[in-house]
Amino acid sequence: MYPTKWLSKASTGERVACDLRMRIISGQIESGSILSENKLAADYGVSRSPIRDALKKLANENIIRLERMGAVVVGLTEKEIEEIYDVRLLIETFVFERLVRMETKNLVKELSKILEMMKIAIKYKDADEFSYQDVLFHETIIRSINHSYIMMIWNNAKPVMESFILLSMRVRFEEKYDDLARIVKNHELYIEAINTKNRDIMIQSLHLNFDDVQGKVDDLWRSQQMLSSEREQQK
Repeated sequence: MYPTKWLSKASTGERVACDLRMRIISGQIESGSILSENKLAADYGVSRSPIRDALKKLANENIIRLERMGAVVVGLTEKEIEEIYDVRLLIETFVFERLVRMETKNLVKELSKILEMMKIAIKYKDADEFSYQDVLFHETIIRSINHSYIMMIWNNAKPVMESFILLSMRVRFEEKYDDLARIVKNHELYIEAINTKNRDIMIQSLHLNFDDVQGKVDDLWRSQQMLSSEREQQK
């Protein structure tokens, strides 16, 4: 479920973690399921060592609970997803305040290029590429202030958030394609806020982007329903 091209430099354990994370967040692996190290090693054709590495990563993200020879799937609640976006809101609000005092000309150019890539992804109906560029857009803003502890918080939240965005955008491209133009407009407002250093525009851009979270939550639940329906049909 996780795009192969995003894993070119990933270790075996990271590859397994990415796939399991997507399957858990999508609901393909349901909450309460037991993950056996031996079975996962057989399923992925790897030794138990990378499986243990993958399970440790997912346990640190609170989507599984480690047991003696495997793990129990915990999954994510709607509240927890909204809390992830609370963290993003806190980070990006802090970053915007730093950017007011910085030279942002080069950042604006870089963000404009990323936004063009997002538009191309929409044109070719490539939800995965759009998701990649969307995450890159926000990460580029956060990296621009060169704050190591802010980046540490971002990197801890990124794996779950990235999977969540990817799943919700796949549904959005299928069912709400016309809404993508509005998302592009929201990102254009981000760039304008950074370029003008206007706090009112910054507040507006944050408000518009993070009000979109509920829509993404709905998209994720829709994705889970679709996968559940497919499982029932297969049975």
